[in-house]
Amino acid sequence: MSKKSHFNFAEGEVLLIDKPLDWTSFDVVNKLKFALKKQWGKNLKVGHAGTLDPRATGLLIVCTGKKTKDIERIQNADKVYTGTIFLGATTECYDTERPVNQTFDISGISKDNLVQCASTFVGTQEQFPPAHSAVKIDGKRAYDLARAGKEVAVKAKSITIHKFDLTNIALPLISFYVECTKGTYIRSLANDFGQRLHNGAYLHSLRREKIGEYSVEDAWQVEELIQAIQATKDNAGISN
Repeated sequence: MSKKSHFNFAEGEVLLIDKPLDWTSFDVVNKLKFALKKQWGKNLKVGHAGTLDPRATGLLIVCTGKKTKDIERIQNADKVYTGTIFLGATTECYDTERPVNQTFDISGISKDNLVQCASTFVGTQEQFPPAHSAVKIDGKRAYDLARAGKEVAVKAKSITIHKFDLTNIALPLISFYVECTKGTYIRSLANDFGQRLHNGAYLHSLRREKIGEYSVEDAWQVEELIQAIQATKDNAGISN
């Protein structure tokens, strides 16, 4: 899919972004909002369809104008992720945003054990989101409560993992490919994977490859898209 050179942001655009490491999803949205307002001097509706954690990269879909009505439909689509799991240690937030808080001996775990364990996750199940997540509890984000040192009681959610393949095993790192339904936390999957092996694990890296029919292969780099917005010389980007 070739990238567009002409936009109508008010009428509506679905923008595919390759989110950089350590950016929040809101960082991307705010960057685009600022660029759009600077170019045309008008505030536009801008929203994203599905949050990515700061330590994750990959496909983030941003909708503008009337296309913001499509956000729920896009969010409901299945997702595809690739990444790595670190076996033999845990962190408080289940990924690399917090330091390791416990280590485990992995010398007795074989590749067959790992493959068999991964297979047990395929199907519909109840999954607990991480305490450090965007889930709302009494109107507040769970990660805000967790970072404030408050006890966080998250509720389990029904999710489906269609495929969980281990694509490379070079312990302590395990590369994976996952196809799953919306609301699946890959950080929780990594943590649960370690627990199911009577060990420990955390998400070492994560990249979102697809949301429904949309692929990161067709995504803009943030600065590349900003330049494309700035290159729109006339008012074609805004409808009155």
